Amino acid sequence: MAVQENRPPLSPTGIIPYNESTNTDISLCNRTTLQTKKTTGISERSSPIYHVAAEFVDQQKVASVIAPASPTAPLGLPGVMDAEGRVDESRLRMHIFKNGGVSLSERGQVWRFLFGMFPCSSTSLERPLLQEQLNVRYQAMKRKWQQLLPSTIRMHLNGTDAELVAAVRYFDARQERVQQQAEDQSEQVRDRLSFLELQAQVLLERVTFDLEELQEAIRIIDKDVPRTDRDLPYYLGEGLGNLLVLRDILITYAAFHPEVSYAQGMNDLCSRFLEVLDSEVDTYWSFSFYMEKFSKDFRADGLHRKIELEAALLKELDPQLHTHLITENMESFTFCHRWLLLGFQREFEHYDALRLFEILSCDHLELISQKVDRARYQERISCRHSVEDTQTCESQAINTEFTFELFICATILLDNRDALLRCRNDVQLIQFTNSLQGTLDLNSTLKKAEEHFYNYCKRSTWDYMNRVGRTGENKEDHFFFQLRRFFI
Repeated sequence: MAVQENRPPLSPTGIIPYNESTNTDISLCNRTTLQTKKTTGISERSSPIYHVAAEFVDQQKVASVIAPASPTAPLGLPGVMDAEGRVDESRLRMHIFKNGGVSLSERGQVWRFLFGMFPCSSTSLERPLLQEQLNVRYQAMKRKWQQLLPSTIRMHLNGTDAELVAAVRYFDARQERVQQQAEDQSEQVRDRLSFLELQAQVLLERVTFDLEELQEAIRIIDKDVPRTDRDLPYYLGEGLGNLLVLRDILITYAAFHPEVSYAQGMNDLCSRFLEVLDSEVDTYWSFSFYMEKFSKDFRADGLHRKIELEAALLKELDPQLHTHLITENMESFTFCHRWLLLGFQREFEHYDALRLFEILSCDHLELISQKVDRARYQERISCRHSVEDTQTCESQAINTEFTFELFICATILLDNRDALLRCRNDVQLIQFTNSLQGTLDLNSTLKKAEEHFYNYCKRSTWDYMNRVGRTGENKEDHFFFQLRRFFI
């Protein structure tokens, strides 16, 4: 059915419906485009973010155990933090989505709230104590597996990788500094930490490990960590020692999450957190909280479901391309595996990929969709008490499992439609996906993904409202009226 063109006024980007009362809002893509110039196969970026990173390559150190920045520092995002330091989670997520991420200087602090290390309800006075408790508990967890498997404390080197040998030296130097700092603590601080350590030991006393499975996880981690992002500024110079920090975080996670353990790809995800937070303890907890929601993606059933959803979305947006990609000569959409698992880490320039990861993790659309779910629930309740045909009332308008990352993936597929239609087998598909690495423009992709999302919602909702309209009720009492509030 044709969709009518009456719609709320658009934002300056032409995608998100625009409200004059909130005209200071900035759309997801209304940011200065990061330009890239290719010289001898190496990207020379004009982004200020890149120059900041490049400027401090020679000064890069091994990450601290706990963050040097004060957990009481205020967020510089307007209207997000109150006078006592509590964060309005909805406004934080909305700010990230509408502004296309946050600045480099704000990112580390924002991620501590975004990924749950600090509860948004915590105050500035509560967070230092919370950080101290998390530090002591992490150190107790780390000691536990090290005491049971002392031979795995140090990574075994074959001596052929000089950079790894240097990484161990830098890491050991950091450990000596940490030990010295502990010895210099006041008696009052030591007493407080001793009490917290006792609490942590009691908490972990009954935790047991399957040592054989943990050793296997460590074996895989020791293979993957040396291959993790070593060309990034964060891992250059003394920053090489951060590879050993990453290793300890991953082993600790695998030891205390045996139902997940370790799977390839986790090193790349955890590396993002370490680079942004620059703290071993903060990285562990932020990564752990992130994995509470997304660990299923590292299991076969979870990833299979996500690929099924991507196929279903593409069928809605481009049936012909969908039909081509599910032919018997090609495995259905498995070539999107890495994109969805790692949040398009390789397809965009590195700092753009970090920004995209931040946008996708804010779950802004998914959180707001809960309001629509409640509206739909109330509508179904009212239908049960109506003499009208309840079958019409139960119609589903929108697949709420279509998350924004699926629209990002679909946008990449649609942008490369002609190339995909020329692919005839899995080998050609793999060659195609490899050719995209580091070449995609984030701002353009975000704008098109927003457009596909809006058009999908508009079309699906209009079809739903036409079915509901046959009951003779006022359409503004239904789902479409609620949906419009997504974009205002």
